[in-house]
Amino acid sequence: MTKKRRNNGRNKKGRGHVKRVFCQMSGKLVAKDKAVKRFIVRNIVEASGQRDIRENSFYDNYTLPKTYVKMYYSCLLYTSDAADEEDSVDLGGRRIIKKKKKKK
Repeated sequence: MTKKRRNNGRNKKGRGHVKRVFCQMSGKLVAKDKAVKRFIVRNIVEASGQRDIRENSFYDNYTLPKTYVKMYYSCLLYTSDAADEEDSVDLGGRRIIKKKKKKK
């Protein structure tokens, strides 16, 4: 049988065993090297709240802290915009649009 990828979709190299992590969306346990990793940096306060804090702050140049989160996903469908849409699916940069069935 032919192989799709030389590394079998993993980044394990010489390691025999890799710890598992939880997928953020499905809760499924996935090997850490096979999971899709996303590092998300967000402000703790949204833009409108930042403006209010800046106006009422005693300090002139106070920078608000940020949240740093590393997320793991087991499937690329969870990281794409098409996961929210019901009529299409995004697979690795290719968008597949499902045709609607015609009623007789």
